[in-house]
Amino acid sequence: MSDPSTAAPIVSFDDEPLILVDSEDNVLGYKPKAEAHEGDGVLHRAFSIFLFDGAGKVWLQQRAPGKQLWGGYWANSCCSHPRRGETVDAAAGRRLHEELGVNADLTFLYRFEYHARFGDVGAEHELCSVYVAQSDTPVAANVNEIAASQAVSPQTLDRELVDNPSLYTPWLKLEWPRIRAEHWHTIEALLAN
Repeated sequence: MSDPSTAAPIVSFDDEPLILVDSEDNVLGYKPKAEAHEGDGVLHRAFSIFLFDGAGKVWLQQRAPGKQLWGGYWANSCCSHPRRGETVDAAAGRRLHEELGVNADLTFLYRFEYHARFGDVGAEHELCSVYVAQSDTPVAANVNEIAASQAVSPQTLDRELVDNPSLYTPWLKLEWPRIRAEHWHTIEALLAN
């Protein structure tokens, strides 16, 4: 039997350049990923994807334990950064396939800026574009990125974020309530098709 960790591609690199931006998304330069997350972090482009199955459940991932920030915490379906010369839309589609083995049409919801410290280790400071998608393709989690994954009902995630918030990443805790309050009609339309 083969070792699954050797079969999964490595898709994330500490030295890959992140796109540094200002609050209006103007490009200011580039910095290796590990350095961009040190200390208070440097504002950079990022994205988050919420993938729903046909039953209306949303996929969550438990981040691999070796992640620089929030390893072992539960997050939304997929999140990462565009690479130099890559649009956010293209990066989101690429990463959804790399992490979950899924190709799906992405619907952009909104963009927001947030800053979250992870103790003395570093911080996320992101201008994050939030997307949703729907697919019934079986998820094939990349073990180099994801320790575990599960599809849960929206109501279950609502309860979890109230009952067990310490298990979840800060961006998920910011994004999910806003999706529920301001963008749920888009999710309902997506699932109706």
